[in-house]
Amino acid sequence: MYSDFSLVYDLLMDDVDYSRWADYIEALFGRYAAEPELILDLACGTGSLTLELAKRGYDMIGIDLSPDMLSRAVEKTDLSGVSPLWVCQDMRSFELYGSVDIILCTMDSLNYILDMNDMRDVFGLAGNYLNPGGLFIFDLNTPYKFEHVFADNLFYEIRDDIAYLWQNRYNPENKICDFDLTFFVRQTGDLYKRLEEQQKQRAWSYNEIKYVISGSGLNLTDVFNAFTFEKPSRTTERCFYIAQK
Repeated sequence: MYSDFSLVYDLLMDDVDYSRWADYIEALFGRYAAEPELILDLACGTGSLTLELAKRGYDMIGIDLSPDMLSRAVEKTDLSGVSPLWVCQDMRSFELYGSVDIILCTMDSLNYILDMNDMRDVFGLAGNYLNPGGLFIFDLNTPYKFEHVFADNLFYEIRDDIAYLWQNRYNPENKICDFDLTFFVRQTGDLYKRLEEQQKQRAWSYNEIKYVISGSGLNLTDVFNAFTFEKPSRTTERCFYIAQK
């Protein structure tokens, strides 16, 4: 995954306000009286949020499965004035040399985990590597979003430098959504390169998350509507979960 997608990831994510994400994460730190020094960012992608938090004074480790995504993170690091540690590992089997104060997994990265045992492994590792009292903060696209927003819809966008088509197929029986992505990326003049990517995400319910987190050494303390401290509603599209060791 992401061998070609890494080329266009930052272009597609240029509307994401990483400063807002970092502000909310720091607000969660304050709510739980956390004063972290060392933070692990799981599935960090091209490192935009990792770098934003590093600029705020945190020691950061960014882990991602894709060497292409991490290569772009390293490129951005050279211009950032900070130096997170980048590690190419699978979040289902990552290893650290010591423990950390906070673990993050954002941008619905855990929705890419399709198997319950794999999800249990992620939580087990988080429980193993967190310091006592440490937080695992993660967000998920909700079942409502898969059923009513993604569903079997087609999304598209046309810009000067890139255009994309995003076709979804959602299976309510196994709760898995197939994403077929086609990109047209400007090279020079009127020449565009066509890239294709297939991805899958699973809709995880609150009860499933509560079940798979049991036995991990983590306690699921809160679930919030994204960027608020309000409980999710029936139509919430993204939830933030907070688990504590």
